[in-house]
Amino acid sequence: MGTILDGFSNDLPCVAYGAEIRKKESVNHPTHYGGQDNVYEAIKVIEAWDLGFNLGNLVKYVSRAGKKEGSNELEDLEKAKWYLDREISKVKNAST
Repeated sequence: MGTILDGFSNDLPCVAYGAEIRKKESVNHPTHYGGQDNVYEAIKVIEAWDLGFNLGNLVKYVSRAGKKEGSNELEDLEKAKWYLDREISKVKNAST
């Protein structure tokens, strides 16, 4: 399965909200999510386990905690907890 960025050239910078992001490799398979060659890259695990939005973000934030340049490990873990709490509430509400 491809991504929305598959048609982009590796030579072109990616732009988000007017600011240049390093290059395609920082969008597709960035090292703080495991990298392309890692069988446990966050997106591969999320898709293989069909985790959906909340649990997918939980895995994403746990897997990158303390690894993404400029990020705060504690903040990433708090974000992961927020998504876990949201999923728990969703499951509780569905069972009532």
